[in-house]
Order: sequence, then C-alpha cells, then structure tokens
Amino acid sequence: MSEPKRYITSEELKKHKKPGDLWISIQGKVYDVSEWVNHHPGGEHPLLNLAGQDATDAFVAFHPGTAWQYLDKFFNGFYFEDYSVSDASNDYRKLVYEFSKMGLFDKKGHTVFFTMCFIIILFAVSVYGVLCCESPLVHLISGGLMGFLWIQSGWLGHDSGHYQIMLTPGLNRFAQVLTGNCLAGISIEWWKWNHNSHHIACNSLDYDPDLQHLPFFAVSSKLFSSITSYFYDRKLNFDSFARFLVSNQHFTFYPVMCFARINLWAQSFILLFSDRKVPNRIQEIFGLLVFWIWYPLLVSCLPSWSERLMFVIASFTVCGIQHVQFCLNHFSSSVYVGPPKGNDWFEKQTNGTLGIKCSSWMDWFHGGLQFQVEHHLFPRLPRCHLRKISPFVEELCKKHGLPYNCASFWEANVMTVTTLKNAAMQARDFTKPVPRNLVWEAVNTHG
Repeated sequence: MSEPKRYITSEELKKHKKPGDLWISIQGKVYDVSEWVNHHPGGEHPLLNLAGQDATDAFVAFHPGTAWQYLDKFFNGFYFEDYSVSDASNDYRKLVYEFSKMGLFDKKGHTVFFTMCFIIILFAVSVYGVLCCESPLVHLISGGLMGFLWIQSGWLGHDSGHYQIMLTPGLNRFAQVLTGNCLAGISIEWWKWNHNSHHIACNSLDYDPDLQHLPFFAVSSKLFSSITSYFYDRKLNFDSFARFLVSNQHFTFYPVMCFARINLWAQSFILLFSDRKVPNRIQEIFGLLVFWIWYPLLVSCLPSWSERLMFVIASFTVCGIQHVQFCLNHFSSSVYVGPPKGNDWFEKQTNGTLGIKCSSWMDWFHGGLQFQVEHHLFPRLPRCHLRKISPFVEELCKKHGLPYNCASFWEANVMTVTTLKNAAMQARDFTKPVPRNLVWEAVNTHG
C-alpha cells in the first residue's frame, strides 16, 4: 500500500527561499535545489529569485524536454497544495509543446553559418583596410566595420547562451568563447550570469540588472529612493551626482551608448577576477587575453594617434547601435519593484518587453531582438523561427487581454527618450532633496 502524499502550502513553501534552503515547485511537486544552485548552468540568481514558489513556466521556458528526467533526484517528497495553472499559463505551455512537436527548437536553419561568414568578411576587410591602405577615410570605415563585427558576434554570443547553435556542446562552447571573449572582449560567462537574471526578473527595478544603470540612467522615479540591487548585492545610490546625470539623461543617452562597451569590458574583468564561482574561469580569461592582444595590435598599426583614436571611436559608435537596441526593448515598458513571481510569468514577460517592427530583410540587423516578446517567452527558440511564431504569440496575448507591444525602430527610440525625459524632469524636482556633493554644487550655483 503506497504512502499518502504529503502536501505543503504556499506559506510553508515561502519559508524555503534563502541560500542553503531553496525549494521550488514544478507542476505541483516540490524540489530541494539548495545544493544544485552551485552547479546550475544558468547561474544562481534564477533559482534564488524563484525559490519558495511555483516556477513551472520558467522551467518550461528555459529547459528542453530532456531536462525533466533529472528532476526526480531533487524531489523532497512534498507536493504543492496550492498549485494551480492560469488560463494564460495553460495556453502558453500548450504552445511550447506544439513548437517542440514541430521540431522548432531543434531546427536552427542557416543563420549561424551566414553570420559567421559575414563576421569573417568584416574582420578580413577591416584588417585589410588598416594594413594595406593609407587613406584616413578607409581607416575610418574599417573602424566602423569592426563595430558591425562586434554587433554580429554579439548576436551569435547571445544565441549560443540560450541554445546550442553548433552540433555539439563542445563546439557550442568554442563558438561562445570565440564570438564573445576573443572577438568582442566580453566574457560569455558574465553575459550568461547577467542575461539569465534579466530574463527571469524582466523589468524588476531591484532584480533585473538591465535596468540598474545609476548614476547614468533611471527609467523610473522609483529608483530615486536608492533601492537595493539584489543582483549586484549593493545599494543603487541616488545621490546628488546621480541626480545631476539623470536630470540630463535624455541628452546623454546616445553619447553614453556609443561607449557602453567599455562598461561590458569592465564588468567582464570584475567578474573573472572576483571571488565568485565562475565556470571555465581560466578559459574565459584566456579568451579575453586573445582580444586584448589582437585589437590593440591592430590599432597600433595605424600611422598616427589621431587615426588610432578615430578607428576606436568609429568601432565604439557603430557598435553603440546594438546597445541602443538593448535599451529600446525594455526602457519604455512597464516596470515594477520586487522579486519575480512564477505564477505570472507570461504576464510579466509581455508587460516588460517591446518588439520592433521591421521587414524580414532587416532581421539580420536586429539579431532576433525585434521579436522581443517571442524571445522572452521562448528563449530557447532559434531566432530564424521568431517571425514564424509571432502571429501565434500575438493571438495568445489578445485572447488573454495582455499587451503585445510593438513599434517601429524610430517610434521605439522616441518612446525610450520620452521615458528618460520624464524621469529626468522628476529628478529635477528640488522639493525632494538628496545629499549634495561638490559637482552638484558647482553646476547648480547661481549668482
């Protein structure tokens, strides 16, 4: 005779959401992932953020069907008494099943091959322009081409972090390090750590690192209260210096985006030389060293310091387009404060994202991020299928009264700048004082 099932309520489950004591519910069964958090390929934050609650939709979104077989070893014998499925989640899971049955998660098309060929051509032409031409104009164009190379390598690095873009895991890892570390100088492990947290906590001001840009930017006045970042584990201080920068952020947005890559380089080194547990640390550092050998060496081959500076600025400026694209997808969307919740996964992903309308021939330019709602709901889906599934996602959103936000590239830029301007005007409200420093005093002293 089998033993009766043991049930646990949502209040009891919530007690198990701290390091060393992490429980999650998936389809009504409760799993103890306290030890697994140190080995989870997606990093610790997804488990920490969703612990103490049902995480079925997030698990379905990020894991292939083969992952279900490994859950049993974490089963702690309890069942979730309050487990329920909303109509939206039920329809979402049906879509995941249908796409799986159609083989869409496995059919990757030829996007990776063509993108790699494009990257090789861009690299060859840029190097040729530097080494074999004397024209400053050619050197300027070569710098711009290097920026386009970084954009395209960024799309491949992004894809390879979500699903296997190559035939084997080993080749996929090679592609990650090549496109991220070696070609772009960005640690793929840093990117996965950051990006997975973003997907799980989409547009949470205190949990999503992609909205935590103080002192330079604030997309909401809620950030003015100096909230704590649970990703960086520190306070996001909105002091007088931050107020000065945020007050003018609608003017500085594009100039800062031109040089945003410097921050990604810095964050990569900070992570790799920190005390945090980083998978493949030596491999990651070696990949960055490859970049910091070939790129400065190429720049040094230019005939003068002015042309070297011109080449670097051109690279940064063109690549800044990609950093703008990242911001367009979320800056003007709905934000909230607090941890992500597993039982409104579908709703949070649709509310926090903005897609970009474009013709199919421009898909290479946006790298799949133009279908932002689709990408957030189906992060494992190869980008070559995102246009194909968009009508199904739009229909599902309409059925459940959820937003399917989409705008042209121009409109998305206007919406983003408007959001920044609104927050900037609120930051200029001097009836809400913050501690001042010498910079603020110097700029705002009158008489």
